[in-house]
Amino acid sequence: MNVLKIEARPKTPYVHFDGESGRMVFRGMSCAENSPEFYRSILSWVENYALRPSPQTVIEMQFKYFNTSSAKCLLDVLNRFLRVRDMGSLLVVNWFYEDDDEQMLEAGEHLSEIIGYPFQYTILQA
Repeated sequence: MNVLKIEARPKTPYVHFDGESGRMVFRGMSCAENSPEFYRSILSWVENYALRPSPQTVIEMQFKYFNTSSAKCLLDVLNRFLRVRDMGSLLVVNWFYEDDDEQMLEAGEHLSEIIGYPFQYTILQA
C-alpha cells in the first residue's frame, strides 16, 4: 500500500498515511476555504486502504484548530476508517490535545460520540 503525504500549510494540516504500517497522522490547522476539496484525496486514499487494511490501523489526530467545514470532512474520513475496522483491522484513534485546550478535548469527544467509536485521549507534553 502506498503512502499519502501532504505537507502542512497555514490553513491545512500535515497528513501522513502509511498503508503498510497502518499509521495515519493528522497534525496542525484545518480551516481551508474549500475543505471538501482538500479532503477529497484523503477520502479516496482511505477508500482504497479499506480494501486491504493493515492488521492494525492507528489514527493520530493532533489539531490546533479546525473549522466546521473541516469537522464534517473529518467525520467522513473517520466513518471510512470504520469500514477498515469492519474488515478486521484493529482500529485505534488517538486524540492529542494541549493541557489547557479544553475545547479541543471536547471536539474530540464530540467526534467520537457522533461516529460511535471510542477515542483515546492524550495530553501533549510541553
